[in-house]
Amino acid sequence: MVACQEQETRYTQKSPEIETVKKHIDNYNNKNYGMNVSVLADSSQSYFNVKEKPILNKDIVAHHKTNDEVYSKRQFLDADQEYEMVVTDKGETWVNAWLDWQGTIAATGKVINMPLHMTFKMIDNKIVREYGYWDPTEIVLELQKIEAQQAAEVDME
Repeated sequence: MVACQEQETRYTQKSPEIETVKKHIDNYNNKNYGMNVSVLADSSQSYFNVKEKPILNKDIVAHHKTNDEVYSKRQFLDADQEYEMVVTDKGETWVNAWLDWQGTIAATGKVINMPLHMTFKMIDNKIVREYGYWDPTEIVLELQKIEAQQAAEVDME
């Protein structure tokens, strides 16, 4: 009898929540930050490579616009992206994403490819928390190189 009972889906690669995350990624790619109201809860918090001091919903647009100044182009690539939705033992719904990101540094034209992992806590098909993890070393080194070149040019004047 137990085997015949319908069980809640605890893991899937197709769900409305995954589609919400894909829409969020698409909004990022197209710089449609105002559209995030349809996918982010008012109280959403974003943790990008940090455990504390999240970016609050009210500050996320400014955060992305500031970062966008560094790049002439940046986006999550379409190929080889993986998404899964899981329901935890506590009943929480999470969407995990393994993505490839590409950005072109505006000052040098250097293209940087970077794999990253993001995970999104969902309530009522809205993102209430997002975590992003990646290694920014190549970007940091490139920006430091640009800064050093600019400083050297100022010194020569």
